[in-house]
Amino acid sequence: MPVIIATDRAGKEHRIEGKSGQSVMLNLREVGGLDIAAICGGSCSCSTCHVYVDEDWMDKVPAQQPDEYEVVEFSSHYQPNSRLSCQIPFSEALDGLKVTLAPEG
Repeated sequence: MPVIIATDRAGKEHRIEGKSGQSVMLNLREVGGLDIAAICGGSCSCSTCHVYVDEDWMDKVPAQQPDEYEVVEFSSHYQPNSRLSCQIPFSEALDGLKVTLAPEG
């Protein structure tokens, strides 16, 4: 089973056995039990599932679409490696993906 390595807001690392075919957000929240609000339910209209993708993985995750960029760029915690975890489909190809939860707000 592929794994997501996620660092929570307190700096603790979690190894989550992810489910392929689900978004990274669903894996972090429902499988890993991490505190991700995902208020919009994964429809790319809020930034409450904001994560930072580890630099080594930026070229391996699917490209960011313009609508995702428009949502995440206005976050007060935006960084060049910011992504909405609801917009990253998880698969075997992303085994070992490293992400860090962005601060809330």
